[in-house]
Amino acid sequence: MSNDRRIPTITPCAGRCSTTFGDNVCRGCRRFNHEIIRWNTFTLEQQLSIWKRLDSQLDQILIPMLPNANLIVVMQFLELKRVRVLEHATKGRKLYHALKLCEKNKHLAEESGLSIRGDQVKAIWQEFERRILSLAQASYDFAWLRADGMRTHLLPIVEES
Repeated sequence: MSNDRRIPTITPCAGRCSTTFGDNVCRGCRRFNHEIIRWNTFTLEQQLSIWKRLDSQLDQILIPMLPNANLIVVMQFLELKRVRVLEHATKGRKLYHALKLCEKNKHLAEESGLSIRGDQVKAIWQEFERRILSLAQASYDFAWLRADGMRTHLLPIVEES
């Protein structure tokens, strides 16, 4: 199957946005609320920076959780299911897409390349979501603490000028 017939993915959106309910970090894609709001105004470099942070988080969580996954089979599975994975996507991102498909259709687990059974999917998905949201929230908290620290440090300098 050619790549041009696959469904395009142009944002990290998972279609389950929780920022509309007041969350600072989306429970679906794990972007910060301001990143979701301003996504279409960001430059390609800014978008890639966000993709890299999100992919790094997926790598930290999913690679250890799915140590026996066969990446070649995972990629074949994603292509068969017409999931477009961006060229720069990491192993964790690819595992995420395969696991997400299995979460919706646990009977796909055997063919996914993740080396898990259908009866394991729900527990793995729930643990993944718990871990990834904790990591994303910590990333958000750290970013704002850092920004506040810079503001606190720079404000007196600006006021002196």
